[in-house]
Amino acid sequence: MVEQDDQLSRVFGALADPTRRDMVARLAAGDATVSELAAPYDVSLQAVSKHLKVLEEAGLVRRSRDAQRRPVHLDAEVFDLMTKWIERYQQQAEERYQRLDQVLARMQGKDSDISQSTGEQQRGAAG
Repeated sequence: MVEQDDQLSRVFGALADPTRRDMVARLAAGDATVSELAAPYDVSLQAVSKHLKVLEEAGLVRRSRDAQRRPVHLDAEVFDLMTKWIERYQQQAEERYQRLDQVLARMQGKDSDISQSTGEQQRGAAG
């Protein structure tokens, strides 16, 4: 569990940077070389390589060798880990909201019972 938490920390830390999130989004559409990834940014190839190193260490991307090219691939397995983590806490939050809804419904039911009985008492006293 601690190992997964460490990987999650690395993944979320890597995705905290908007440039890296954009690179991940672009790699979701297809593999790319460092030069292709660097094209839309006003940064050096070295800076893009540093961003890729952070993504690689987080397990989000990997590089392979294809003749003279070294394409960068998105590694989607990490997204499963992220999705499971998010879904677990999303489920807990939804359960809390459902319990809160039940409490509010009971309170409103009691309030309407109280207001109905108060209204009946007031009508009884007046009539």
